[in-house]
Order: sequence, then C-alpha cells, then structure tokens
Amino acid sequence: MFKLIYIKPHERGILFYRNNFQKILKPGTHRRMGWHWHVKTFDLNQPEAHIENLELLQQSHAEKFDEHFRVVRTAFNHVALVRLGQRWEVVVPNQLRIFWRGFIEVEVHVFNLDESLELPTVFVPQLRSQSLPGLKFVQVTDAQIGMLYERDNFTRPLAPGEYGFWTFMHDVQTPVFNRINPAPNFPNEEVLFEQHPDFVATYCEAVQLGGQEVAIARHKNKVIAVLPPCSQKLFWKGVTVEVIDISTDAKLPADLVAELISGLPDVLDLAYGSLHVLEVPSQHLGLLYNEGAFQETLSPGYHGWWIYGRSLTSEVVDLRLQMLEVSGQEILSKDKVPLRLNLTAGYRIQDPVKAKAGLTDISGFLYKELQFALRGAVGTKTLDALLEDKGAIDNAVASHMLPKVEEYGIHLESVGVKDIILPGEIKTILCQVVEAEKSSQANVIRRREETAATRSMLNTAKVMENNPVALRLKELELLERIADKIEKINVNGSLDNILTDIIQIDRQ
Repeated sequence: MFKLIYIKPHERGILFYRNNFQKILKPGTHRRMGWHWHVKTFDLNQPEAHIENLELLQQSHAEKFDEHFRVVRTAFNHVALVRLGQRWEVVVPNQLRIFWRGFIEVEVHVFNLDESLELPTVFVPQLRSQSLPGLKFVQVTDAQIGMLYERDNFTRPLAPGEYGFWTFMHDVQTPVFNRINPAPNFPNEEVLFEQHPDFVATYCEAVQLGGQEVAIARHKNKVIAVLPPCSQKLFWKGVTVEVIDISTDAKLPADLVAELISGLPDVLDLAYGSLHVLEVPSQHLGLLYNEGAFQETLSPGYHGWWIYGRSLTSEVVDLRLQMLEVSGQEILSKDKVPLRLNLTAGYRIQDPVKAKAGLTDISGFLYKELQFALRGAVGTKTLDALLEDKGAIDNAVASHMLPKVEEYGIHLESVGVKDIILPGEIKTILCQVVEAEKSSQANVIRRREETAATRSMLNTAKVMENNPVALRLKELELLERIADKIEKINVNGSLDNILTDIIQIDRQ
C-alpha cells in the first residue's frame, strides 16, 4: 500500500516514520510504502521553524539540518540578531532557533556580551524604530553628553550620536546631561573624582575645597553656585571658579556684596545659606557680634559675612530722635490728691555701642526711669503747686533723667507732661472754687462801675444846673429816645412845656 504526500511550492515537509525523523521533503509529490509515514508541513512565509525535540534532532541530523536551515545557537553570554527579509529578530542567550534557507533572506549576527554591550553603530539606524527585546537605544544631541553606566559603574562618556546597548543580564544606564546647564548632577560624583580623572580633566571643571575655603562658580559672568567648605563639585568646562580663603577675614568685600547680596534675587537665594547678611538703613548704625563679643560698627548699606566657623549676630540701632510715651500714671500728690498723668520724652542714642553694652532693653530702661522720676516730682508737691507750675514737673524729671541716660550714651532731648487728669469730684470742687472766685470778681467790678456811673451823673447834674442850654440839650435827647419807641408825637404849644408835661404824666 502506497501513501502519497504532496508538498506545495511554498512549503517544506519533514517526513517521519513511526515518529522517527527521515528527511526533509521539497515541493512535489512523494510516495511511500506503508501506513506509518506522516509529514509535518511548514509554510516558508514563516521563516522560523518550530520543531519538537529540536535540540535532539539537530544533534543527530546536523548535516541535513544545515542543508535546509540556518541554525542559530547562543551561549549564556551571547546574543544574536537575525534579519528575516526586512524584519529583525533577537535570539536571546542560551537559546537554539532555526530558520528556513532560500525562500526569505536570512542574515545572522552574533555578539559576545562579555566583550561589549554596545551595538555596532551600523545596526542602530536599522533597528532604532523597531521594538526588540533586550535592546536599549539612546540619542545624544550636539548640546548634550551621555554617560554609560554598567551595573552602576561608570564606563565611558557618550559623545553626540545614536547608540544601542544590550541589556540582557546587565543593568545598563545611559543618563544624558545638557551641556547648556553648567552644573550637572552626576550620579556617584565622588567616584568620578577618585576613579575617572581622565573624564574629569577632559570634560569638567573640578572643585575640591578645604575646611577654611569657600568657592563661587560663575558661568557667563553670572553666579551659578556657592560652595561651602570641605565640598567638591563638578562643572562643565567653561565655568570659572573663585576659591576664597575665609580663615582670617570672613567679611565680604564691596564687589562681592554688590554681586551676591544687592544684585540679582536668584543669586542671593544661592548665597543666602552661606552668609550672614545685614542691611543698615540710612540714619541707623549696625553692630556686629561674634560669639557674643562686639566686633565693629557698620555704616548704612548692605553687609555680609561667611558664616562657617563663626557664630555671628547683628542688630541695627536707630540714631534718629525717638519718642517715648509714659501714659496713665496714677500718682498721689503731697496733699493726697490722686492724679493721672501722661508724659512724653524725646531721646536720641548717641553712643550705640555703650548703650547696647550696658542695657538689654533701652526703651524699657527709659520707661522705668521716667516712671520713677515722675512719681518723685509729683509726690513732693501739692495739687495747687502742680497746677500753678507744670514746668516744675518737667524740670524735676529732666534733672533726674539726665545723669541716668548720659551714663549709657543716650541724650535726652525733651521731656514734658502732656496731661494732668483730675478725679471727677476734685474737678467739681475746683469748678465751684473757680466759679466763686469769678463771681466775686464780677461783683467787685459791678460795684466799681456803679460808683463810677453815679459819680458821672452827679457831675452831669452840676453842669445842667449852671447851664440852661445843656439842660435843653438833655431834654431834646430824651425826646429823641421817646420818639424812637413810638410811631409819632403831636406837640401842642411850644417845646418849653414838653418835659414839664412828661414829668407830670410820670407823677400821675
């Protein structure tokens, strides 16, 4: 009994007899005697052949397999690239794969991972657009520089270009740094200092500072970093670094003050953590202390010091005239009258160093002393004396204060009582006293005026008695007054009898 086997033009067949491999059948009709033959066909449009027991068959029938297949075997440290026409396949380590010959072009490239993890540059343009397992691509532009790390160990820099790296059983990192940023943050920067001096010398400006040194890094004449003592940092080439010794003098010169403190705000942000900064306004004086000891006075303007190795403090003293109010002081006068007083004092600090050295709270000291002086001045005088001479309080307070404040370099410009507030009942009594005094004065004045008026009338009568014309004028004046108060007067007869008639009317 014959068995007919037909293989299509685009196929291949593998012939088995009782599951034993016999041969590979090409396209056409094949005859075999018996019923124990069977064939597994493969479409050559799928160039890779998936065969059971491939490892055993390839070992026992190597010549037949090599005739029809392209065999790709990778060791544990190898990887292969297989091009199948326009498509690429990756054969991972420790793998055996076979591909049909002849129908689709098969091209195989094997790479030893122990020698290099980098994919040859000739393959990168062909493979970068494809998603292949175990391949990592990176592109470095002209404004960048890349760094290759294998298992966290720096291997080499990557110049501008395109790269591919195998990642099988290897941790490959390719950070890319922008050369426009002059201060890159390299991973494991200390290792670069110690183990890769060639890279540092070629690409970087290195800074390593001692315990009494600080550094200012500038790029294109602008400050980009301020480094503290005992620090190290890598910058790209082109960065200039100024190292400053702060062991003897920590104060910033005027040019650095202008650049770091009173210049650009972002530069001040970089330097602020390294500086003690003080701004002294106009009409003020600054005082600098190191570990609590006075160091120097500071004129108006910006000042700065490096803080490392020092404990700096500073304060600003106002040299202008300052006013101090002592309000609501309740004090008994000598005659036991409770008074409430408000006092104002003007003072000026002439010697800030002496004032700050001797007093912890200048305004508090002045306030207490003014209280004591005011109580002493009011408590020794009666209410009447205080009301008669308010300036006596001012003089007494000033006499008490002047020697006190001059001891601490403070000049008392002025002192004066603003208000003396009396209790309600005392105020009522004083009002009554004043009212009685004014009433008495009014009575005296009234009696004096009445006496003068009477004396004037007597003089007038004597004049009219001896002078009839004057009497007639007085009559006419009286008539004029009467005419002002009535609408009209009818006179019968002569004017001689008018006053006589009027007098008779009044008598009636």
